[in-house]
Amino acid sequence: MTRPPLILASASPRRRDLLAQIGVTPEAIDPADIDETERDGELPAPLAVRLAAEKARAVAPRHEGAIILASDTVVAAGRRILPKAEDEATAERCLRLLSGRSHRVHTGLAVLGADGVERTRRVETRVKVKRLSDAEIAGYLASGEWHGKAGGYAIQGAFAAFIPSIIGSYPGVVGLPLYETANLLRASGYVTGGAS
Repeated sequence: MTRPPLILASASPRRRDLLAQIGVTPEAIDPADIDETERDGELPAPLAVRLAAEKARAVAPRHEGAIILASDTVVAAGRRILPKAEDEATAERCLRLLSGRSHRVHTGLAVLGADGVERTRRVETRVKVKRLSDAEIAGYLASGEWHGKAGGYAIQGAFAAFIPSIIGSYPGVVGLPLYETANLLRASGYVTGGAS
């Protein structure tokens, strides 16, 4: 029996690399282009799941008979949702807000099976950031690594030097929690040698 093709609804090279780590190679990459604005009063956790599901649904009509995998990461300080940093001023605001405190990273997952069944999960990880000096913030901003990243940082890069601890899923913070992804793919009929 041949398994349905897997479509990754994300252009993120980090998500492709994470999938490769568990022996999964999507047959195609088809990024979803959706409005990621939170709704009035929407909390971070449900936002992450909603966006992941909407991404999967947006891509599915282009790939009949395929399994669609989508994910979304939301960084939150309390109930406050931090933006994806597209400019240095936004990144600096995020870094100053996160400095010296713990925050939560919510990763929403959605797998839309070839049979049309949608399965979703949310993974929450607590990330502690050391108190950052002005020089550390300036140095990180100069690196440009923050660009396009939720919360203005990338845990898999130089910013790791500022994170004394995390509680939860490291790959979830990078963008794709692997344990939960493997389980959802299995439940949707996508079985690999690396995910047993």
